[in-house]
Amino acid sequence: MRRQDVHLFVFDSLSDWESGYAIAGINNPQFQRNPGSLRVRSVALKRTLVMSMGGIRIQPDMALDELSPADSALLILPGGVTWDEGKNGEAVEAARMFLDSGKPVAAICGATAGLARGGLLDTRRHTSNSREYLAATHYRGAELYEDAPAFTDENLITAPGTAPVDFAYHIFKRLDIYATPMLEAWYGLFKTGNAEYFKAANESKNYPGDSM
Repeated sequence: MRRQDVHLFVFDSLSDWESGYAIAGINNPQFQRNPGSLRVRSVALKRTLVMSMGGIRIQPDMALDELSPADSALLILPGGVTWDEGKNGEAVEAARMFLDSGKPVAAICGATAGLARGGLLDTRRHTSNSREYLAATHYRGAELYEDAPAFTDENLITAPGTAPVDFAYHIFKRLDIYATPMLEAWYGLFKTGNAEYFKAANESKNYPGDSM
């Protein structure tokens, strides 16, 4: 079995919580359809230390100019204040390359504004922190905005910064990490905190197939 890489863009000020559920679920083989088939690798503008909003120092695995869509299952773009400063343009171009190659991109919070400025939301349905937030970028895709905690339009996943669980759910679904009963139990548990979903997750871990 060939292991695929999921790439997480990291940069100074990145919002720690926004991709946390997603990368933990991808790297944790427990309950996955094909345990260990995916791993997360961090990619930055350069191979130099970056610091998250929470003060966590991250040593990137690779530089952005080393990244190829052919070697990736998905590109994750977390939010952070630098997007609103008009920075991370190189990551927007990487996202364009991924989408043009038919590879998925998942962007949350400020990263959606970066994609909007780059014209990548002009023809794709999407969501973000709010309509007004994206309108400030002067993009041309306002009529395609969806009022949803997360949204998938073919190879593009978007979400507001307040919806990291929904963001992860859409990523897991796109990567087909879990059988449907497990995925729905995971989502129900972390979305509602209802212990019944924990029971459902444990009951579905030995599920012989998929219900869909």
